[in-house]
Amino acid sequence: MNLLSPGEIKRLLAEHGVAPHKTYGQHFLTDANTLSGIVAASGVESGDTVLEIGPGLGVLTRELAARAGRVVAYEVDKGFVRFLNETLEAENITLIHADFLRAELSIPELKAPFRVAANLPYNITAAAIMRVLKSGLPWQSMALLVQLEAAERLRAKPNTKAYGALSVRVQLRAEAEIVMRVSPNCFFPPPKVESAVVRLTPRARYTNGVELNAVDALVTAAFAMRRKTLANNLTAYLGSREKAQSVISAAGLSENVRAEALAPEEFLALAGIIGRF
Repeated sequence: MNLLSPGEIKRLLAEHGVAPHKTYGQHFLTDANTLSGIVAASGVESGDTVLEIGPGLGVLTRELAARAGRVVAYEVDKGFVRFLNETLEAENITLIHADFLRAELSIPELKAPFRVAANLPYNITAAAIMRVLKSGLPWQSMALLVQLEAAERLRAKPNTKAYGALSVRVQLRAEAEIVMRVSPNCFFPPPKVESAVVRLTPRARYTNGVELNAVDALVTAAFAMRRKTLANNLTAYLGSREKAQSVISAAGLSENVRAEALAPEEFLALAGIIGRF
């Protein structure tokens, strides 16, 4: 069973009565170099536990299981859960039929340090990453195959087109780097955009007592209307323009500054100031 062959994938899909759903953004990896790149970027070693999100036909699952102590895979599609149950032979795989975004994550396998590796369904990329980052679980690394645009957003710097709320939220919690770019031809069915393997590693906490959830709420308000100034966007969030201007002044920022100009650390400082008002 060659799960990297488009022809074999078509045959298996037909034989098992399953199909990729646009709703889930499923694109099956068919490139051995990219598969190896994800595994290498994950840093998985013997004895490690690996969390996989959206295993699909299990091509990455099998590679991880051959190297790790345990693979915990969350799959929402019942057709692929059935396929995996019928075809997976490794005994160190825990397959969970559940929507990762809503599933219980406080399971024994994820209470000790673990790694994350996945060919993420494109439509849940940001939500899945933030679910891990905000879970409080002891993740050690993430190696994710995502749309190139999403990968650029994760590592974007202020005053760039890709920089936004997701950039800030992720960078306050993790370091992000693009490991390799991936052509649409490396998938079946091929997506219409380029992809990339991105690696995330935990960032040392430097919150100075500020709750990151409070920063997340601030960031949502600050980027609500990108073309507006920070003062305009924070007026509704803080209840008055006077308070918004006072907070911005206390932070030493220009009254005409926009959210896209602020580094993650500046949002952290701004949230601290708001907390004292």
